[in-house]
Amino acid sequence: MQSYDILDNKIILRTHDRVCETPEEVVESDLFRGIVAAAVGKLARRRSILMQVFGKAEASEKDVDTFIEAVRFLAKMEAELVPNVVPGAKTLLRDPARFNDLVEYIYNFWRSFDRFIISDSQGRDRDRRPYRTFNETVGVLTNLIRQLYRDVQENVTGRHPRIYRQVASGAEVSTIAVSRNIPLPSDYQFLNQVPVIRQMLLYPPLILTPTMNKRSGRFERVADSPLKGQHLNPQEWLCYPAKVGELIVLVYFHYRYAELGHSLCNLFQLAEDEDLSRMPDAVFCYGVPEESVKRFNSGSTVFFDDEKNNLLVGAVPLSNELGYFGYLKKMVLTLHNVIMMKRGILPFHGALVRMILKGDLDRTILFMGDTGAGKSETLEALRGLGEEFIQDLIVVADDMGSVRIASDGKVLGYGTEIGAFLRLDDLQPGYALGQIDRAIIMSANQVNARIIIPITTYDQVIKGEKVDFIFYANNYDMIDEEHPIVERFTDVERALNVFREGTAMSKGTTTSTGLVHSYFANVFGPAQYKEMHEPLARKYFEHCFKSGVFVGQVRTRLGLSGWERKGPEEAAQELLRIIRQKH
Repeated sequence: MQSYDILDNKIILRTHDRVCETPEEVVESDLFRGIVAAAVGKLARRRSILMQVFGKAEASEKDVDTFIEAVRFLAKMEAELVPNVVPGAKTLLRDPARFNDLVEYIYNFWRSFDRFIISDSQGRDRDRRPYRTFNETVGVLTNLIRQLYRDVQENVTGRHPRIYRQVASGAEVSTIAVSRNIPLPSDYQFLNQVPVIRQMLLYPPLILTPTMNKRSGRFERVADSPLKGQHLNPQEWLCYPAKVGELIVLVYFHYRYAELGHSLCNLFQLAEDEDLSRMPDAVFCYGVPEESVKRFNSGSTVFFDDEKNNLLVGAVPLSNELGYFGYLKKMVLTLHNVIMMKRGILPFHGALVRMILKGDLDRTILFMGDTGAGKSETLEALRGLGEEFIQDLIVVADDMGSVRIASDGKVLGYGTEIGAFLRLDDLQPGYALGQIDRAIIMSANQVNARIIIPITTYDQVIKGEKVDFIFYANNYDMIDEEHPIVERFTDVERALNVFREGTAMSKGTTTSTGLVHSYFANVFGPAQYKEMHEPLARKYFEHCFKSGVFVGQVRTRLGLSGWERKGPEEAAQELLRIIRQKH
């Protein structure tokens, strides 16, 4: 191992060629000593009984060195022989059961960190043979640590376990990152110093605990580049080149946000080599120094429309208060939405799904609404309740996308993401468990616990599907005679008013509470460019009414207490009935 950093609850290992090849090399590594010292220090602060192994309340550096030397020999010989070759080991091993408990504690202490390996393949073309690289890093490290742990325990206890549990003991995520000369404008050439992710390997489920579990504020448009005068240390940053719909957005993230940056792999397609041969549509730096955005006096999360260089630029500072995946995801989508509007295309905040039903019915539905309005939850309810009638349910967009008018007058819908970022509380019982083998779970024990899972393919995202229904997802109205589950609007003005108001009952995904309003339920671009968005929205809604697209609202009741699951289920049942009637 070439170098490592311990940042909060993360361990970042950087390697240029290989990791350790033998258990002895593991024990002799700087990282092993650092983990042992940190674990023992934590025990000492707690005054744990495990410190009895050392025979004192605190362990000196020499005591730690003696322990490590004892472990080195315990990996290859029985405990009673070790004091003959390691001075001081007799004291450590006088109570083998207690020593074994200390080994177990240190092993679990290591595994309590989120662990990442960054393989720098510069000059070695390791990204051309990623499987070998991953085998030489994650695979080797996992086997070595597990072997060391088991050999030491068996030599200390003199017993073989009856049950072996293959828990994740090496790195949870491994990345191959290379230097790339991406054609960026001269003002942004400094970004090319940062390694670009080309392949990733992860061992799901990943259970991550970011420093924050909700988002606040909005992304503010500023008059100058937040990256002006910046320098990104290539030893502290990585670039995830994301395919966001048809766009390429270079997402640079600081190692302190490593768990969030790497989680992008479950949400956005990783760009191909040919995608990096052209200038990107946007760049976003997540983890810049706070002073670089404070000068704008407009909040911490900012973006700049660099018209001179035809580039959108976003920035979020390095802060525990901003350590939430929503800041990363939503800034990327804000940049996408601004670019779409500038191209005369209408972005939406919503879910788009194609349903193929028995009886040769093929319908595509767009649900627009704010976070927590019940879009994804209604789709999942449709998936579960419609098995009798639905042949296929194909997700095109889970959270953000765009619609455009084709040359033949059809309204076509496109997505941006291949994955979904869902609230665990609002999913059907058992759904998350069924997806656990590929999931990234965040803040599992907190309000707004989330799961990130792949749900569709990139080809489906950018294919373009003819839109038949457009619904506003209303999560706050109760159902009565005047407020049906599904309501069709009869005129453009009524539709525009409902969508423009963007009313929703907050679900705790941000710091807002109660009934809230947001322009077209989309503070991610349209709210900052109302003068551009308003005529676009009118043009598209008028065309939808003229071309026979069903425009209305569906009342999911997701924001009402006690209706979190039943509301979307009943909405799905009524939608299915209406869709099957439309010919």
